Amino acid sequence: KMYWARELKADDAQQTTLNYSIRVLGREGVLELNAVAAMVDLPTIKQEMPKVLAFTNFTDGNLYTDFNPKTDKLATYGLAALVAGGIAAKAGLFAKIGIFLLAAKKFLVIGVVALLALLRKLFNRNKA
Repeated sequence: KMYWARELKADDAQQTTLNYSIRVLGREGVLELNAVAAMVDLPTIKQEMPKVLAFTNFTDGNLYTDFNPKTDKLATYGLAALVAGGIAAKAGLFAKIGIFLLAAKKFLVIGVVALLALLRKLFNRNKA
C-alpha cells in the first residue's frame, strides 16, 4: 500500500486543494483511491487514513504477496508510474495506437486522397 498527498491550485482558484492518493497493489492489478478535500482538512484526512488503509485489501489469493512468477505476468510499468499517475502505462497504450496507425497507413492515405479529390471536385464545381 502506498499513499501520498499533493497540494493543487487552479489558476483562478482562491484556495488550494488536497488530493490524497492511495494505491493498493494486488496480484493482478492495483486499486486506486483518491480523497479530494480542502487543505484545511489535511489533519482529518491524516487521522482517518489508517482506517481507510485497514479496510482496503484484496481477497486471499489476490494479494500482492500471492504473486507467482511462474503463472503471473509482470506489469509493464513500475512503482514510479503509479505515483506519476500511470503516465508510463499510458505511454504503452499510445505505442499500441501508433502501431495500429502504422499498420492502417494504406487505408489512411487512400482516405485522405479521396477526401482531397472530393474537395477539389466541389471547389471546381463552384467555379463553373
